[in-house]
Amino acid sequence: MKKALITGITGQDGSYLAENLLSKGYEVHGMVRRSSTETFMRIEHIREKIHIHQADLLDQLSLLNLIEEIRPCELYNLAAQSFVPTSWVQPFLTAEFTAVGVTRILEAVRLVDKKIRVYQASSSEMFGKVKEIPQTEDTPFYPRSPYGVAKVYGHWITINYRESYGLFACSGILFNHESPRRGKEFVTRKITDGVARIKAGLQDKLYLGNLEAKRDWGYAGDYVEAMWLMLQQDAPDDYVIATGETHSVKEFCEIAFDRAGLDWEKYVEIDPQFFRPAEVDCLVGNAEKAQKKLGWKRKVAFKELVHLMVDADLKRYQV
Repeated sequence: MKKALITGITGQDGSYLAENLLSKGYEVHGMVRRSSTETFMRIEHIREKIHIHQADLLDQLSLLNLIEEIRPCELYNLAAQSFVPTSWVQPFLTAEFTAVGVTRILEAVRLVDKKIRVYQASSSEMFGKVKEIPQTEDTPFYPRSPYGVAKVYGHWITINYRESYGLFACSGILFNHESPRRGKEFVTRKITDGVARIKAGLQDKLYLGNLEAKRDWGYAGDYVEAMWLMLQQDAPDDYVIATGETHSVKEFCEIAFDRAGLDWEKYVEIDPQFFRPAEVDCLVGNAEKAQKKLGWKRKVAFKELVHLMVDADLKRYQV
């Protein structure tokens, strides 16, 4: 039985990846940080099928001990400070987790067992002020937030360890991917949760920032399959994972409110506090390489994704 270790297993991607690997017959191990309150909500339904361990991306010794204990075949590094607005408030912590933390993972693998295959979660935020549309694996990076900058470091240190030490280390440059398990601080889930709360009579307005910002949104459940496929190849490489479509926050609002039978213009108001210090206006990826080499393709279309999220939130509020 193959063993996999997932850092960030309690997050959106971690929970879907754990389900995916269990379905393939893996023994799944998850790394979590010590906390006074457990946040296992996303993995509660599979809690008895996986193994949870405590370690921290800020603590090199804990990573070494964990990898030595488990000796996984595959390691998926999904842990990070992943919310862009928070990276402006906590830039140093973001750098420690999202940038230097990657080095600690790679160094631990190098010291314990260089045969472990490593997946690093890169991000479309690395492209930032885009140099070309759509973005590919060869598009130059121009990050526009401390989070984006940290992800660029994580991406390049992964390439450096691959080329310098012969590690099987891949980076997946994933564009925005959402689901009903998305945190409420992210704009997509903020919208669908707001729709459900308005429908239930629990709030009157939904305050948002830049409605014209455009993103390439896919379904998280589809994207974790791409992570696994990357580690099944004969040679390590980096891949853009995206839908190739771009949609605005405004369009997301229209579809979400319409799903609940509401007119979005009656409820959405602009609040300047939700604008970024440096905006990323248009992200859209070209996943042709992943489609050809990995055989990956998305299954859930944009409108279907929005409906999936709205329906789940309406159900939560029993609307």
